[in-house]
Amino acid sequence: MCGRFSLFEDISSLKEQFQFDFPNELDARYNIAPGQDILTVIDNGEGRIGARMRWGLIPFWADDEKIGYRMINARAETVDEKASFKHALKQRRCLILTDGFYEWKKDGKQKLPYRFGMKNKKPFALAGLWENWNKDGKEITSCTIITTSPNEVTKEIHDRMPVILPEDKLDIWLDRSRDQTQNLKKLLVPYDADFMEAYPVSTAINSAKNEGRELIAPINSL
Repeated sequence: MCGRFSLFEDISSLKEQFQFDFPNELDARYNIAPGQDILTVIDNGEGRIGARMRWGLIPFWADDEKIGYRMINARAETVDEKASFKHALKQRRCLILTDGFYEWKKDGKQKLPYRFGMKNKKPFALAGLWENWNKDGKEITSCTIITTSPNEVTKEIHDRMPVILPEDKLDIWLDRSRDQTQNLKKLLVPYDADFMEAYPVSTAINSAKNEGRELIAPINSL
């Protein structure tokens, strides 16, 4: 699964790289956790726009918003089959911007955190789905990150990784006129490991209460 990530790149740089409009400022975040509001990018028919959404998709048919905590990820292999995700896959796809994500390696009774990102240090886009939920006058827009099998960099640490979309595939993913699920699923594959790096970080990342640039600093050993 993908349960923690960061986004500390300046918003102006993000808008330039991913070509979207977003009128607000963005706080640097080094330890983004489920249930928090995150930056996403959608296509509203006139172009790409940024939108804040809660991480943890709440299906439109859900009775209780708490279901979102169990919907932070959607498996690429079955995303077109699950009632929670199949409608969003056809019409409500988004980009979830990040500059790195974390996974934990099991070492006996311990779980040791590692950070994954690009060798060139640039931000990248994860494949996401979003949904509007409205009940008893309360409305929430939420999202989930799609995961796939690991590549050569991630497999030593975890058996899943988030779907990272190449920049030349972003328009395809956001294009709402494309609703053939089998074609969309062809995008949901492990990213080229040659462009990625991984390194151990402090166990301080384990607590969602912790924030700060020190959380992304590599450590020599765990």
